[in-house]
Amino acid sequence: MSSAELKARLAAQLTPERLEHSLGVAAAAVELAQRWGVDAGRAWLAGLLHDCAKGMRADELLQWALAFGIVRDDTETACPDLLHGPVGALLAWKEYGVADAAVLSAIRLHTLGAEEMGPLDKIIYLADYIEPGRDFSGVEELRRSAEQDLNQAVLQAMEATIRYVLKRGLPLHPQTVAARNSLLREVAPETRERGKHDRGKKKAGSPPV
Repeated sequence: MSSAELKARLAAQLTPERLEHSLGVAAAAVELAQRWGVDAGRAWLAGLLHDCAKGMRADELLQWALAFGIVRDDTETACPDLLHGPVGALLAWKEYGVADAAVLSAIRLHTLGAEEMGPLDKIIYLADYIEPGRDFSGVEELRRSAEQDLNQAVLQAMEATIRYVLKRGLPLHPQTVAARNSLLREVAPETRERGKHDRGKKKAGSPPV
């Protein structure tokens, strides 16, 4: 499927605002991929399609999860939108003809993360957070961090999301906890201390939705 066909199909499924966001994520993903030595074509495709299931209703997401054996816990049942990543990966495979395992993984994990995320997984997770349309408090700090240390930037974004979820009194998905702990092991101690200092000066604001 050509890039024009992909965009046309997405435009029929998503709101104009969501499509604009997806194009922004694709652009940010390409920049990050070029910075960190990841295939830019894969990054563009995963970024473009990362929210391809966002147009689905909650009951549709649950139906897909049930039909295709996606493991669900109580958190996902209570908030089916959390399933748009794994369902989106299925949709990308079935409806958009994507067979690349790394691209599908990045789509699947872009909301909750996971233990031992690959480079493309991290790039899409972060691109979703810092794409040009984002203007929340702290986003410029994250953009600078993304140029210096990919793991540290993803950790900062994930910890901001965790703070946001806890502040709202919502349950924290165990997959995100595992992802954060895994990233802590990857980030060099001196980098982690520097990140704490930077976040103490200006914490990231509300995460993307």
